[in-house]
Amino acid sequence: MIFGTIAFLIAAVASIFGYSATKKFVRDRLRFVEGAHKITTPIIAGIGAYLIALIAVGLLPIVGIGTAIAFGVSVALGAAAGSREVKSGNLPYLSSGS
Repeated sequence: MIFGTIAFLIAAVASIFGYSATKKFVRDRLRFVEGAHKITTPIIAGIGAYLIALIAVGLLPIVGIGTAIAFGVSVALGAAAGSREVKSGNLPYLSSGS
């Protein structure tokens, strides 16, 4: 029971980190890169993150493939959210001034 709770917490932390880090990266660093705002970019990023997470899952005995899937989905959603934020112009640090 305790291992299940620990595995869930690891999956939750990995998913939250994947979403927030990817969203911030797309919003801040890839703002002017046109290829980052295509419809296929979040899918490719999510698959890449899933494949990398599979390696980590193979090395850690406490987490399973569900953690890799959750991480891949969170990265894809973060990339889509960051791109959507750039397209809408609602960037948190851009304001009209004083």
